[in-house]
Amino acid sequence: MTQHVGGLPSPNGITGPGEFIAALRQLRAWSDLSYRQLARRAEAAGEVLPASTTASMLARASLPRSDIVATFVRACGLDGAVVATWVTARNALAAATARPDGAAPVPHDVPQPAPDGGSVPAMLPADIADFTGREEHVVSLYEHLSGPTRTGRHHQAPAIATISGMGGVGKTALAVHVAHRLAGRYLDGRLYVNLRGADASPLQSGDVLARFLRALGVPNQAIPADEAERAELYRTRLADRSVLLVLDNAATESQVRPLLPGTATCAVLVTSRARLTGIEGARRVDLDVFAPTTAIRLLASITTDERVAAQHTGAAKIIALCGGLPLAVRVAGARLAARPKWHLGHLATMLGDEQRRLDQLAAGDLAVRASLALSYQGLDPTARRLFRLLGLFDLPDFPAWFAAAMLDSTLDTGVEHAEALVDAQLLTAADTDAAGQQRYRFHDLVRIFARERAEVEETGESLAAALTRGFGGWLALTERMAGHIPGPCYAAISGSAPRPVLGWVERYTPSIDPGLWFDAERAALLSLIRQACLLGLDDVAFDLAGCMEKYFDVRGMYSDWVDTNTEVMSACHAAGNLLGEAVMLRGLIDVTTWITDGGDGDAMSRLHDEAFRLLDMFTLLRHEQGMSDAAVMCSWALTAAGDRPAAITYATRALQLATRSEHRGGRIRARLALSVAHYEQARFDDAAAGLAVALDEARALGNPRWVATVLQFSGITHRELANFERSHGMLRESLSISRHYDDTYTEVLTLLALARLDLQRGDPAARTTAETSVALSREYHMSHHLAQALDVLGEIELADGSPARAIGHLEESVAIWRTRGWHSMQATALTNLGKAYAQTEPLAAQRAFEEASAIFTRLGNTAKLAELLPYIPPHGTEHRQEPTPPRLA
Repeated sequence: MTQHVGGLPSPNGITGPGEFIAALRQLRAWSDLSYRQLARRAEAAGEVLPASTTASMLARASLPRSDIVATFVRACGLDGAVVATWVTARNALAAATARPDGAAPVPHDVPQPAPDGGSVPAMLPADIADFTGREEHVVSLYEHLSGPTRTGRHHQAPAIATISGMGGVGKTALAVHVAHRLAGRYLDGRLYVNLRGADASPLQSGDVLARFLRALGVPNQAIPADEAERAELYRTRLADRSVLLVLDNAATESQVRPLLPGTATCAVLVTSRARLTGIEGARRVDLDVFAPTTAIRLLASITTDERVAAQHTGAAKIIALCGGLPLAVRVAGARLAARPKWHLGHLATMLGDEQRRLDQLAAGDLAVRASLALSYQGLDPTARRLFRLLGLFDLPDFPAWFAAAMLDSTLDTGVEHAEALVDAQLLTAADTDAAGQQRYRFHDLVRIFARERAEVEETGESLAAALTRGFGGWLALTERMAGHIPGPCYAAISGSAPRPVLGWVERYTPSIDPGLWFDAERAALLSLIRQACLLGLDDVAFDLAGCMEKYFDVRGMYSDWVDTNTEVMSACHAAGNLLGEAVMLRGLIDVTTWITDGGDGDAMSRLHDEAFRLLDMFTLLRHEQGMSDAAVMCSWALTAAGDRPAAITYATRALQLATRSEHRGGRIRARLALSVAHYEQARFDDAAAGLAVALDEARALGNPRWVATVLQFSGITHRELANFERSHGMLRESLSISRHYDDTYTEVLTLLALARLDLQRGDPAARTTAETSVALSREYHMSHHLAQALDVLGEIELADGSPARAIGHLEESVAIWRTRGWHSMQATALTNLGKAYAQTEPLAAQRAFEEASAIFTRLGNTAKLAELLPYIPPHGTEHRQEPTPPRLA
């Protein structure tokens, strides 16, 4: 008997292997750890304890190996002394029983004769010699169906378990395997029937009852004709008998219910593609596809040679293309076993052709397509049509509303038919997403089958209409959600892709947070955009991509933004879609200028070239809103280059275009560009006046991103006007908005402005704020912000009397500004670097001051030149010694 020391199970006093295994089970329950958690604990300690090993060990009737016991006990969280106690007890039992390590698992007991001297029914099909995986399910089902003794039950209901899952997932294999393990528990017989629930004509319950009665020894002539009387006789025959029933491939609860025994001495194991939730008191097991490691084990056990181990890459590709579906893996293994000279990569290549993949997954009477066809044929016509149409789209998963859009139905009707596909195991109900939407997903092979059926059963016109309706539904809802995302104030420019009228959208969307909706739909939208490009639906592609730009921006998903716009721009260019190409270029210019810094030359020079190219494109299209957006970009580039008169000219032109075309966001952007140009000329009053108007317009527009942006530039300007309290209030409000929306880009620039303000006011918080700006700029690859943040941090070090530390920050800042091309900021950083060098390396300081002076001279900034005069010696009086090697880049 197991002893418990302080609640901890102990092996002391155990007299047999069965008690020892029971004690190990109690120890796992005490640890409250799952098989996978135990495996991870062992791995962290440098040991190996697969979940399958633990499951098999705890299902045994014989002793496990001592090393497995030691690893298991350690993984449960016990120390070396306790581990030694368990291993010693195990070894003592092994010596006493003279049983070898690694003895067989739960025995398959030999059936005994019936009590009346006749034979007992033994109708189970043969177990599968290479059965693989499902260890946890095997243990769970064995424990549930083996149950207590006849006299130990608290009620008279039989133990029932149901196994559900898609076709080919291995329901029958698991049921038969578990039934053979249970055989010794049910000495009065094992009844089995294939109910053919997926066929067009499932077996009738009355016919099955007759079959079972004959197996139980009832003569043909004694079997009643009435089904109800057959059921009564059947239950009478099973009374007080220990019989296991396996009802394979059931169609419905009504087919199963007459076959259930009325006594607790029997147990029932049911498999079905439907979940059969109406069977009362049943333990339900839903099977999913195999994990890659388990699928590879199955493949290796079927091929029975060394190819899987030796050609792991090829094996992994085969498993991925089979989607882990056990039937598909078994077919692939059978094909390899029949062709021992095949390289695994050859079969992987064959399976890689999606158009013929289901053709390749057939061997003998095993065929994935045939298995799926059985489920498909059992659907009603509307569900079959929905299945076909959903399969047309390359979606990793999708929300419930998409079914309604494809059927052009109400939301409730769409969900009803989607759930019918789930019941038929042709769709999987995934977890509820971040936005609270129910989601569904296809298995890859099921999607291929759905497309096959669509190509066969739908006309070309109906397929085209379905694609239009599906893409249009996504576009209609995405546009609606994008309108509530804060972000760039670009003109919302779209193409001619149709947007269907979805009657339920009005009541569907208000309850969903737009940001969370995009979080949930990001992967689906990216897949749809890619598919639209491949199908030549360039209007759809650029419309969807355009809707995602504000989301990408505010979430800081810059690589997604670049990749998406680049792919769509290429598709639009190939299709001659100049509008789509221009819209995608507009977003690319923004993200690559301020974030990614890709390409040759400095960022502001690239901005100049690309902005004027964009302006030409929108001018050719006579699209005034697009022209306004492009002209603002031109103004920024010209300001950076120091050509402020031209910058003001283009910002003014942008404002006129935006006003004429009623582009409210364009007016705000143009006023901001004008104010930046004025700021660079030290015309701070003019800048502040323009920003005040822009702030009113931003608040009226209701775009929080641009309220925060205008506030930060207003705060910067009022700092220069020495309106410190007003500056601080504006910057704190901007920071609050950007943090509320997780808008890191705007947050960092505001932190930079606050750091400069705190430095100017002598507030020690300046250092922490600047260091935060540096860290965030590095994390999100914001090189423009990083250069500014390092400059501020260098000024702080100078103010604190640490020129050596300042030099490190300022050298990096100058090096980045050389790649950015914003000349006034580069000259400012050079000035600060010269001040840091002045105390340690005078020649390096002189070089920095002279370079800064040259830039300010080129920019015509006399005020900054005047500040530099004290630091630059008159011509000809400089030192004649060898110059210090430059450290500026």
